[in-house]
Amino acid sequence: METTPGEKIHTSVLLDDCMSFLNPRTGATYVDGTLGLGGHTESILQLSAPSGKVIAFDWDESALHRATARLEQFGSRLTVQRRNFAEVAAGLDSLGISQIDGLLIDVGLSSLQLDMGERGFSFQRDEFLDMRMDNRGSTTAQSILEQGSEEQLADIFYYYGEERQARPIAAAIVEYRKKEKIRTTKQLVGVVARAVPKRFHPKRIHIATKVFQALRIAVNTELENLGNILDDGVKYLKPGARFCVISFHSLEDRIVKRKFRNNQLLKVLTTKPVMPTQEEIDINPRSRSARLRVAEKLG
Repeated sequence: METTPGEKIHTSVLLDDCMSFLNPRTGATYVDGTLGLGGHTESILQLSAPSGKVIAFDWDESALHRATARLEQFGSRLTVQRRNFAEVAAGLDSLGISQIDGLLIDVGLSSLQLDMGERGFSFQRDEFLDMRMDNRGSTTAQSILEQGSEEQLADIFYYYGEERQARPIAAAIVEYRKKEKIRTTKQLVGVVARAVPKRFHPKRIHIATKVFQALRIAVNTELENLGNILDDGVKYLKPGARFCVISFHSLEDRIVKRKFRNNQLLKVLTTKPVMPTQEEIDINPRSRSARLRVAEKLG
């Protein structure tokens, strides 16, 4: 997917698989719950030409501006709202739409969010610990690190990051902040690295990966939002419409699997998640951990 002149091409994750399951057709209406840079939406609009429509949601202002600009060729076939996908019910109701022909959400962090500086999503650069996907929110990673008790921080790292060293990391953060506020990614990485004995440092990922994941999830209430869309979105699907969910770690995937399996209105089409091929991973390394699950609304 092309962003702005001079930028590299961004490839949407599991694009062909998603389109195969959604099977976009003309005259139908689809929802892309995470517009991002617009790759999935663009394909739906192309495949559903000349009259298929997409209602796209995203709460990241930067993503909305870029995607809207590059998709302007589709005119009134595309409607964009600045909302999190957890608010899909309110968004569709505001448009007077009661039924849709397919729903897609990509729960992962977008390339735009990773690559844009000064948001603190990545520890590859020294940035302020913000991590808000929606800058209208008041909670930041820094505020959680400043205000959370040792027990609260340990729970966040353990339950949202599945970090086994959650307690020593939380204790180190509380001790560090007695002397100095943790404002930047570099500071946090340093605290985490020193708190965990070298023998417990993972070999395949950075020592701070799970802590950053946990903070991002906490700041943006990601798991709660995912649960909401998995419940509310089904109500708007027409019989035979597909619900496609791309997740990127086991916490999300377990929620999707459980919600799909336990919803009597759905037929699960993917007994195991669809994973990217090696060819796709070679082209887009960030797709490596992507998992697609799909369910169909029963008649």
